[in-house]
Amino acid sequence: MKRIGILTAGGDTPALNATLFGAVERANELGIEVLGFIRGFDSLLDPCLPHVRLNPLYSTIPELEPTQGGTILGSSRTYVDQSQSESLKTISGRLERMGVEGLVCIGGDGTLSALQSISEFLPCVLAPKTIDNDLGLNYLDEPNEWQAPDADHAEPWKKGGRADIDLEEIINYATPGYATAVFVVAQSIQRIRTTAESHRRIAIVEVMGRDSGYIALGAAYGQPDLILIPELPLDYRELEDHVRELYDLQQHAVIVVGEGVIDKEGRRLGDISKTIDPAGNIVFSGAADEIKKTLMKDLGDEYFRGHRSHETVNSAFFTRKVGHTQRGGPPIKFDRFFATQLGGKAVEMIDHGENNCVATLQWSKSGGFQLDSLPANKLRDRFGKIRARQVHPSFFDSHRLQPSRLGIEYLLPIFTNAIGESDLEHFRLELFDSGNLTSRYQSTNVDIQKRVKMAVDK
Repeated sequence: MKRIGILTAGGDTPALNATLFGAVERANELGIEVLGFIRGFDSLLDPCLPHVRLNPLYSTIPELEPTQGGTILGSSRTYVDQSQSESLKTISGRLERMGVEGLVCIGGDGTLSALQSISEFLPCVLAPKTIDNDLGLNYLDEPNEWQAPDADHAEPWKKGGRADIDLEEIINYATPGYATAVFVVAQSIQRIRTTAESHRRIAIVEVMGRDSGYIALGAAYGQPDLILIPELPLDYRELEDHVRELYDLQQHAVIVVGEGVIDKEGRRLGDISKTIDPAGNIVFSGAADEIKKTLMKDLGDEYFRGHRSHETVNSAFFTRKVGHTQRGGPPIKFDRFFATQLGGKAVEMIDHGENNCVATLQWSKSGGFQLDSLPANKLRDRFGKIRARQVHPSFFDSHRLQPSRLGIEYLLPIFTNAIGESDLEHFRLELFDSGNLTSRYQSTNVDIQKRVKMAVDK
Protein backbone atom coordinates (compact mmCIF):
# COMPACT_ATOMS: atom_id res chain seq x y z
CA MET A 1 0.00 0.00 0.00
CA LYS A 2 1.49 3.32 -1.09
CA ARG A 3 -1.07 6.00 -0.19
CA ILE A 4 -3.89 6.20 2.34
CA GLY A 5 -6.31 8.88 3.46
CA ILE A 6 -7.19 9.87 7.01
CA LEU A 7 -9.92 12.06 8.49
CA THR A 8 -11.43 13.12 11.81
CA ALA A 9 -15.21 13.31 12.17
CA GLY A 10 -17.88 14.00 14.78
CA GLY A 11 -17.33 15.98 17.96
CA ASP A 12 -13.82 17.08 18.84
CA THR A 13 -11.82 15.47 21.65
CA PRO A 14 -8.50 16.36 23.26
CA ALA A 15 -6.79 13.30 21.70
CA LEU A 16 -7.48 13.66 17.98
CA ASN A 17 -4.12 15.15 17.04
CA ALA A 18 -2.37 12.46 19.07
CA THR A 19 -4.24 9.78 17.08
CA LEU A 20 -3.32 11.49 13.82
CA PHE A 21 0.30 11.71 14.95
CA GLY A 22 0.47 8.01 15.78
CA ALA A 23 -1.05 7.09 12.43
CA VAL A 24 1.34 9.27 10.43
CA GLU A 25 4.42 8.15 12.36
CA ARG A 26 3.56 4.48 11.70
CA ALA A 27 2.90 5.27 8.05
CA ASN A 28 6.36 6.85 7.85
CA GLU A 29 7.89 3.60 9.09
CA LEU A 30 5.91 1.60 6.54
CA GLY A 31 6.68 3.96 3.67
CA ILE A 32 3.03 4.97 3.16
CA GLU A 33 2.00 8.45 2.07
CA VAL A 34 -0.86 9.97 4.10
CA LEU A 35 -3.39 12.50 2.83
CA GLY A 36 -5.39 14.23 5.55
CA PHE A 37 -8.89 15.23 4.43
CA ILE A 38 -10.20 18.54 5.75
CA ARG A 39 -13.40 18.57 7.88
CA GLY A 40 -14.16 14.86 7.86
CA PHE A 41 -16.59 13.34 5.38
CA ASP A 42 -17.52 16.82 4.27
CA SER A 43 -14.24 16.83 2.35
CA LEU A 44 -15.08 13.61 0.52
CA LEU A 45 -18.36 15.12 -0.68
CA ASP A 46 -16.53 18.18 -2.00
CA PRO A 47 -15.57 17.87 -5.71
CA CYS A 48 -12.26 19.61 -4.89
CA LEU A 49 -11.46 17.07 -2.14
CA PRO A 50 -9.49 19.52 0.05
CA HIS A 51 -6.57 17.72 1.67
CA VAL A 52 -3.15 18.09 3.26
CA ARG A 53 -0.08 15.92 2.73
CA LEU A 54 0.70 14.95 6.31
CA ASN A 55 4.08 13.28 5.66
CA PRO A 56 5.86 14.65 2.59
CA LEU A 57 9.09 12.66 2.09
CA TYR A 58 7.78 10.37 4.88
CA SER A 59 8.37 13.03 7.51
CA THR A 60 5.50 14.23 9.73
CA ILE A 61 4.65 17.90 9.21
CA PRO A 62 5.56 20.08 12.22
CA GLU A 63 2.01 21.37 12.65
CA LEU A 64 0.91 17.90 13.78
CA GLU A 65 1.60 18.12 17.51
CA PRO A 66 0.27 15.25 19.69
CA THR A 67 0.10 17.41 22.83
CA GLN A 68 -2.29 19.87 21.17
CA GLY A 69 -6.03 19.37 21.68
CA GLY A 70 -8.55 19.21 18.84
CA THR A 71 -7.63 18.28 15.26
CA ILE A 72 -5.55 20.12 12.68
CA LEU A 73 -7.73 18.55 9.97
CA GLY A 74 -10.95 20.00 11.34
CA SER A 75 -14.10 17.98 11.89
CA SER A 76 -17.76 18.00 10.98
CA ARG A 77 -20.87 15.97 11.72
CA THR A 78 -21.50 15.38 8.03
CA TYR A 79 -21.90 11.65 7.37
CA VAL A 80 -22.82 9.32 4.52
CA ASP A 81 -24.85 6.13 4.67
CA GLN A 82 -25.87 3.22 2.46
CA SER A 83 -28.93 5.07 1.17
CA GLN A 84 -26.64 7.56 -0.60
CA SER A 85 -25.46 5.11 -3.24
CA GLU A 86 -24.58 7.75 -5.82
CA SER A 87 -22.59 9.81 -3.32
CA LEU A 88 -20.71 6.71 -2.21
CA LYS A 89 -19.80 5.82 -5.80
CA THR A 90 -18.66 9.40 -6.38
CA ILE A 91 -16.52 9.35 -3.24
CA SER A 92 -14.98 6.04 -4.26
CA GLY A 93 -14.16 7.41 -7.70
CA ARG A 94 -12.57 10.54 -6.29
CA LEU A 95 -10.36 8.61 -3.89
CA GLU A 96 -9.35 6.17 -6.62
CA ARG A 97 -8.29 9.00 -8.91
CA MET A 98 -6.24 10.42 -6.04
CA GLY A 99 -4.47 7.09 -5.69
CA VAL A 100 -5.86 6.52 -2.18
CA GLU A 101 -5.84 2.79 -1.47
CA GLY A 102 -7.38 2.84 2.01
CA LEU A 103 -9.03 5.16 4.51
CA VAL A 104 -8.48 5.58 8.26
CA CYS A 105 -11.35 7.33 10.04
CA ILE A 106 -11.01 8.69 13.56
CA GLY A 107 -14.35 9.02 15.33
CA GLY A 108 -17.22 7.44 17.22
CA ASP A 109 -20.36 5.52 16.28
CA GLY A 110 -21.52 8.00 13.62
CA THR A 111 -18.12 7.89 11.98
CA LEU A 112 -18.13 4.10 12.14
CA SER A 113 -21.51 3.89 10.39
CA ALA A 114 -20.27 6.15 7.58
CA LEU A 115 -17.04 4.17 7.33
CA GLN A 116 -18.96 0.93 6.91
CA SER A 117 -20.82 2.34 3.93
CA ILE A 118 -17.58 3.38 2.22
CA SER A 119 -15.89 0.07 3.10
CA GLU A 120 -17.89 -1.65 0.35
CA PHE A 121 -15.85 0.32 -2.18
CA LEU A 122 -12.54 0.91 -0.38
CA PRO A 123 -10.70 -0.64 2.61
CA CYS A 124 -11.57 1.39 5.74
CA VAL A 125 -10.75 1.08 9.45
CA LEU A 126 -11.65 3.10 12.53
CA ALA A 127 -9.40 4.54 15.21
CA PRO A 128 -11.88 5.21 18.05
CA LYS A 129 -12.34 8.44 19.96
CA THR A 130 -15.10 9.84 22.13
CA ILE A 131 -15.08 11.57 25.49
CA ASP A 132 -18.28 9.67 26.35
CA ASN A 133 -16.39 6.33 26.35
CA ASP A 134 -19.47 4.72 24.80
CA LEU A 135 -17.95 3.07 21.70
CA GLY A 136 -17.49 -0.57 22.63
CA LEU A 137 -19.19 -3.44 24.43
CA ASN A 138 -19.38 -4.63 28.01
CA TYR A 139 -19.00 -8.17 26.61
CA LEU A 140 -18.97 -9.63 23.11
CA ASP A 141 -22.52 -11.06 23.13
CA GLU A 142 -24.15 -7.83 24.29
CA PRO A 143 -25.57 -6.73 20.88
CA ASN A 144 -27.50 -10.02 20.63
CA GLU A 145 -29.63 -9.08 23.64
CA TRP A 146 -31.62 -6.49 21.70
CA GLN A 147 -35.14 -7.68 20.88
CA ALA A 148 -37.67 -6.71 18.21
CA PRO A 149 -40.49 -4.27 19.09
CA ASP A 150 -43.57 -5.94 20.52
CA ALA A 151 -46.86 -5.06 22.23
CA ASP A 152 -45.02 -3.63 25.23
CA HIS A 153 -42.15 -1.94 23.39
CA ALA A 154 -42.47 0.47 20.48
CA GLU A 155 -38.72 0.35 19.80
CA PRO A 156 -36.09 -2.42 19.94
CA TRP A 157 -35.42 -3.22 23.57
CA LYS A 158 -32.75 -4.99 25.56
CA LYS A 159 -33.79 -8.24 27.21
CA GLY A 160 -32.04 -9.47 30.29
CA GLY A 161 -28.32 -8.90 30.23
CA ARG A 162 -25.68 -10.30 32.52
CA ALA A 163 -25.76 -9.26 36.16
CA ASP A 164 -21.97 -9.34 36.46
CA ILE A 165 -19.13 -8.88 34.01
CA ASP A 166 -15.40 -9.52 33.97
CA LEU A 167 -13.34 -6.40 33.27
CA GLU A 168 -11.15 -8.40 30.90
CA GLU A 169 -14.17 -9.05 28.65
CA ILE A 170 -14.80 -5.38 27.92
CA ILE A 171 -14.39 -4.53 24.24
CA ASN A 172 -12.53 -1.21 23.93
CA TYR A 173 -11.87 -0.61 27.62
CA ALA A 174 -11.42 3.16 27.29
CA THR A 175 -11.62 5.53 24.33
CA PRO A 176 -9.15 8.41 23.74
CA GLY A 177 -10.59 11.63 25.12
CA TYR A 178 -12.39 10.05 28.06
CA ALA A 179 -9.58 10.39 30.60
CA THR A 180 -9.01 14.07 29.80
CA ALA A 181 -12.73 14.82 30.03
CA VAL A 182 -12.88 13.20 33.47
CA PHE A 183 -9.76 15.15 34.50
CA VAL A 184 -11.52 18.42 33.59
CA VAL A 185 -14.76 17.40 35.33
CA ALA A 186 -13.03 16.25 38.54
CA GLN A 187 -11.18 19.56 38.78
CA SER A 188 -14.40 21.48 38.17
CA ILE A 189 -16.20 19.62 40.94
CA GLN A 190 -13.42 20.31 43.42
CA ARG A 191 -13.55 24.02 42.61
CA ILE A 192 -17.34 24.18 42.74
CA ARG A 193 -17.27 22.39 46.10
CA THR A 194 -15.58 25.32 47.84
CA THR A 195 -18.31 27.72 46.73
CA ALA A 196 -21.10 25.35 47.77
CA GLU A 197 -19.44 24.72 51.13
CA SER A 198 -18.70 28.38 51.83
CA HIS A 199 -22.21 29.61 51.01
CA ARG A 200 -24.09 26.58 52.40
CA ARG A 201 -25.58 25.81 49.00
CA ILE A 202 -26.51 22.79 46.88
CA ALA A 203 -24.56 22.63 43.63
CA ILE A 204 -25.84 20.54 40.73
CA VAL A 205 -23.12 19.98 38.14
CA GLU A 206 -24.15 18.71 34.69
CA VAL A 207 -21.61 16.75 32.66
CA MET A 208 -21.74 15.30 29.15
CA GLY A 209 -23.05 11.83 28.40
CA ARG A 210 -26.45 11.77 26.73
CA ASP A 211 -26.74 7.98 26.53
CA SER A 212 -23.91 6.81 28.75
CA GLY A 213 -22.81 7.82 32.23
CA TYR A 214 -19.07 7.11 32.06
CA ILE A 215 -18.02 10.74 32.57
CA ALA A 216 -20.36 11.03 35.55
CA LEU A 217 -18.95 7.76 36.90
CA GLY A 218 -15.38 9.04 36.56
CA ALA A 219 -16.43 12.31 38.20
CA ALA A 220 -16.23 10.37 41.47
CA TYR A 221 -12.57 11.42 41.52
CA GLY A 222 -13.82 14.93 42.30
CA GLN A 223 -15.68 13.51 45.35
CA PRO A 224 -19.23 14.69 44.62
CA ASP A 225 -21.77 13.66 47.23
CA LEU A 226 -24.18 12.09 44.74
CA ILE A 227 -23.88 10.92 41.12
CA LEU A 228 -26.83 10.50 38.74
CA ILE A 229 -26.27 8.53 35.54
CA PRO A 230 -28.54 8.06 32.47
CA GLU A 231 -28.60 4.28 32.97
CA LEU A 232 -30.46 4.54 36.29
CA PRO A 233 -33.95 6.12 36.23
CA LEU A 234 -34.10 8.90 38.80
CA ASP A 235 -36.16 8.36 41.92
CA TYR A 236 -36.97 11.92 43.07
CA ARG A 237 -38.07 10.81 46.51
CA GLU A 238 -34.86 8.91 47.13
CA LEU A 239 -32.82 11.85 45.83
CA GLU A 240 -34.66 14.25 48.13
CA ASP A 241 -33.95 11.98 51.12
CA HIS A 242 -30.26 11.92 50.23
CA VAL A 243 -30.14 15.70 49.89
CA ARG A 244 -31.92 16.28 53.21
CA GLU A 245 -29.53 13.93 54.99
CA LEU A 246 -26.47 15.57 53.44
CA TYR A 247 -27.64 19.11 54.09
CA ASP A 248 -28.51 18.35 57.70
CA LEU A 249 -25.04 16.91 58.18
CA GLN A 250 -22.74 19.26 56.23
CA GLN A 251 -24.84 22.29 55.27
CA HIS A 252 -24.17 21.84 51.54
CA ALA A 253 -24.14 19.20 48.82
CA VAL A 254 -22.59 18.63 45.40
CA ILE A 255 -24.54 16.54 42.91
CA VAL A 256 -23.18 15.40 39.53
CA VAL A 257 -25.72 14.59 36.83
CA GLY A 258 -25.12 13.10 33.40
CA GLU A 259 -26.98 15.19 30.83
CA GLY A 260 -29.02 12.21 29.61
CA VAL A 261 -30.49 11.19 32.98
CA ILE A 262 -34.11 9.97 32.77
CA ASP A 263 -37.08 9.80 35.13
CA LYS A 264 -39.07 6.68 35.99
CA GLU A 265 -41.24 7.16 32.91
CA GLY A 266 -38.18 7.04 30.69
CA ARG A 267 -38.25 10.75 29.79
CA ARG A 268 -34.97 12.65 29.57
CA LEU A 269 -35.06 15.31 32.24
CA GLY A 270 -33.27 17.76 29.99
CA ASP A 271 -36.01 17.44 27.38
CA ILE A 272 -39.00 17.99 29.67
CA SER A 273 -39.02 21.79 29.89
CA LYS A 274 -38.43 23.75 26.72
CA THR A 275 -38.50 27.34 25.54
CA ILE A 276 -38.00 29.06 22.21
CA ASP A 277 -34.95 31.22 21.56
CA PRO A 278 -35.09 34.46 19.48
CA ALA A 279 -34.27 32.47 16.33
CA GLY A 280 -37.23 30.16 16.88
CA ASN A 281 -35.13 27.16 17.93
CA ILE A 282 -36.23 24.86 20.76
CA VAL A 283 -34.01 25.20 23.82
CA PHE A 284 -34.24 22.53 26.51
CA SER A 285 -33.69 23.45 30.14
CA GLY A 286 -31.10 20.76 30.86
CA ALA A 287 -31.16 17.94 33.40
CA ALA A 288 -29.47 19.99 36.16
CA ASP A 289 -32.05 22.77 35.87
CA GLU A 290 -34.92 20.30 35.96
CA ILE A 291 -33.54 18.59 39.08
CA LYS A 292 -33.02 21.96 40.75
CA LYS A 293 -36.61 22.95 39.99
CA THR A 294 -38.00 19.72 41.44
CA LEU A 295 -35.85 19.78 44.58
CA MET A 296 -36.75 23.42 45.23
CA LYS A 297 -40.42 22.56 45.01
CA ASP A 298 -40.18 19.44 47.20
CA LEU A 299 -37.93 20.92 49.88
CA GLY A 300 -39.53 24.37 49.98
CA ASP A 301 -38.63 27.58 51.81
CA GLU A 302 -39.59 26.22 55.21
CA TYR A 303 -36.87 23.57 55.22
CA PHE A 304 -34.09 26.01 54.36
CA ARG A 305 -35.20 28.70 56.79
CA GLY A 306 -34.15 26.34 59.54
CA HIS A 307 -30.62 26.41 58.15
CA ARG A 308 -30.47 29.69 56.25
CA SER A 309 -32.55 32.34 57.98
CA HIS A 310 -33.81 35.22 55.84
CA GLU A 311 -33.04 33.32 52.61
CA THR A 312 -35.36 31.56 50.18
CA VAL A 313 -35.04 28.09 48.72
CA ASN A 314 -33.99 29.60 45.39
CA SER A 315 -30.83 31.05 46.94
CA ALA A 316 -29.85 27.62 48.29
CA PHE A 317 -29.28 26.09 44.83
CA PHE A 318 -27.08 26.72 41.84
CA THR A 319 -26.37 24.73 38.68
CA ARG A 320 -23.32 24.57 36.45
CA LYS A 321 -22.65 22.89 33.12
CA VAL A 322 -19.04 21.88 32.58
CA GLY A 323 -19.92 21.98 28.88
CA HIS A 324 -17.46 21.98 26.02
CA THR A 325 -14.43 22.45 28.26
CA GLN A 326 -14.70 18.65 28.62
CA ARG A 327 -13.78 18.39 24.95
CA GLY A 328 -11.02 20.97 24.89
CA GLY A 329 -7.41 21.55 25.79
CA PRO A 330 -4.39 19.26 25.65
CA PRO A 331 -4.82 15.53 26.30
CA ILE A 332 -3.38 14.14 29.51
CA LYS A 333 -0.79 11.36 29.36
CA PHE A 334 -3.21 8.41 29.24
CA ASP A 335 -5.13 9.80 26.27
CA ARG A 336 -2.06 11.11 24.51
CA PHE A 337 -0.19 7.80 24.74
CA PHE A 338 -2.99 5.40 23.84
CA ALA A 339 -4.45 7.65 21.13
CA THR A 340 -1.03 7.59 19.46
CA GLN A 341 -0.90 3.81 19.79
CA LEU A 342 -4.40 3.34 18.35
CA GLY A 343 -3.60 5.62 15.41
CA GLY A 344 -0.57 3.51 14.60
CA LYS A 345 -2.58 0.31 15.03
CA ALA A 346 -5.21 1.55 12.54
CA VAL A 347 -2.54 2.11 9.88
CA GLU A 348 -1.11 -1.37 10.51
CA MET A 349 -4.58 -2.87 10.16
CA ILE A 350 -5.25 -1.27 6.81
CA ASP A 351 -1.75 -2.12 5.57
CA HIS A 352 -2.40 -5.76 6.50
CA GLY A 353 -5.59 -5.82 4.45
CA GLU A 354 -8.18 -5.47 7.22
CA ASN A 355 -11.42 -3.76 6.20
CA ASN A 356 -14.51 -2.59 8.10
CA CYS A 357 -12.68 -3.09 11.40
CA VAL A 358 -12.09 -1.11 14.58
CA ALA A 359 -8.83 -0.70 16.50
CA THR A 360 -9.49 -1.42 20.17
CA LEU A 361 -7.80 -0.96 23.53
CA GLN A 362 -8.14 -4.04 25.72
CA TRP A 363 -7.15 -4.58 29.36
CA SER A 364 -6.15 -7.59 31.41
CA LYS A 365 -4.91 -7.87 34.97
CA SER A 366 -1.77 -9.70 33.93
CA GLY A 367 -0.88 -7.72 30.82
CA GLY A 368 -2.36 -4.27 31.39
CA PHE A 369 -3.49 -2.38 28.29
CA GLN A 370 -3.01 -3.98 24.89
CA LEU A 371 -4.02 -3.14 21.33
CA ASP A 372 -6.36 -5.34 19.31
CA SER A 373 -8.93 -5.09 16.52
CA LEU A 374 -12.52 -6.16 15.97
CA PRO A 375 -14.79 -6.47 12.91
CA ALA A 376 -17.10 -3.45 13.05
CA ASN A 377 -20.22 -5.58 12.56
CA LYS A 378 -19.59 -7.17 15.97
CA LEU A 379 -20.73 -3.85 17.45
CA ARG A 380 -24.06 -3.90 15.59
CA ASP A 381 -27.26 -5.48 16.86
CA ARG A 382 -29.59 -7.55 14.69
CA PHE A 383 -31.33 -4.36 13.55
CA GLY A 384 -28.11 -2.91 12.15
CA LYS A 385 -27.68 -0.28 14.87
CA ILE A 386 -24.57 0.48 16.90
CA ARG A 387 -25.80 1.17 20.43
CA ALA A 388 -23.97 3.41 22.85
CA ARG A 389 -22.13 1.31 25.42
CA GLN A 390 -23.74 2.03 28.78
CA VAL A 391 -22.30 1.88 32.27
CA HIS A 392 -22.97 -1.70 33.36
CA PRO A 393 -25.30 -1.95 36.41
CA SER A 394 -22.55 -3.76 38.35
CA PHE A 395 -20.39 -0.60 38.10
CA PHE A 396 -22.83 1.54 40.09
CA ASP A 397 -24.28 1.46 43.60
CA SER A 398 -27.86 2.57 43.07
CA HIS A 399 -28.45 3.11 46.81
CA ARG A 400 -25.39 5.23 47.56
CA LEU A 401 -25.43 6.86 44.10
CA GLN A 402 -21.70 6.27 43.80
CA PRO A 403 -19.45 3.84 41.88
CA SER A 404 -19.66 0.28 43.17
CA ARG A 405 -16.59 -1.73 44.12
CA LEU A 406 -16.39 -3.12 40.56
CA GLY A 407 -16.91 0.37 39.15
CA ILE A 408 -13.93 1.55 41.18
CA GLU A 409 -11.89 -1.42 39.94
CA TYR A 410 -12.82 -0.41 36.38
CA LEU A 411 -11.65 3.19 36.84
CA LEU A 412 -8.34 2.45 38.57
CA PRO A 413 -6.35 1.12 35.56
CA ILE A 414 -7.28 4.21 33.55
CA PHE A 415 -6.62 6.93 36.08
CA THR A 416 -4.00 5.69 38.56
CA ASN A 417 -1.18 7.00 36.35
CA ALA A 418 -3.24 9.03 33.89
CA ILE A 419 -1.32 12.27 34.47
CA GLY A 420 2.39 12.51 33.71
CA GLU A 421 5.14 14.88 34.76
CA SER A 422 5.01 16.45 31.30
CA ASP A 423 1.37 17.44 31.92
CA LEU A 424 2.30 19.28 35.10
CA GLU A 425 5.30 20.87 33.42
CA HIS A 426 3.06 22.08 30.60
CA PHE A 427 0.79 23.87 33.09
CA ARG A 428 3.77 25.39 34.87
CA LEU A 429 5.49 26.70 31.76
CA GLU A 430 2.68 27.49 29.34
CA LEU A 431 -0.29 28.95 31.19
CA PHE A 432 1.43 31.97 32.74
CA ASP A 433 4.05 32.47 30.06
CA SER A 434 4.62 36.23 29.90
CA GLY A 435 4.44 36.01 26.11
CA ASN A 436 0.74 35.23 26.41
CA LEU A 437 0.21 38.83 27.50
CA THR A 438 1.92 40.40 24.51
CA SER A 439 1.11 38.15 21.54
CA ARG A 440 -2.18 36.87 20.24
CA TYR A 441 -3.00 33.17 19.92
CA GLN A 442 -1.26 31.60 16.93
CA SER A 443 -3.82 29.31 15.31
CA THR A 444 -2.54 26.15 13.66
CA ASN A 445 -5.35 26.59 11.13
CA VAL A 446 -3.41 29.45 9.56
CA ASP A 447 -0.43 27.23 8.79
CA ILE A 448 -2.54 24.23 7.78
CA GLN A 449 -4.52 26.35 5.33
CA LYS A 450 -1.26 27.14 3.54
CA ARG A 451 -0.77 23.40 3.00
CA VAL A 452 -4.28 22.61 1.73
CA LYS A 453 -4.39 21.23 -1.81
CA MET A 454 -7.38 20.76 -4.09
CA ALA A 455 -8.06 17.94 -6.49
CA VAL A 456 -9.94 18.77 -9.66
CA ASP A 457 -12.82 16.32 -10.02
CA LYS A 458 -12.98 15.13 -13.62
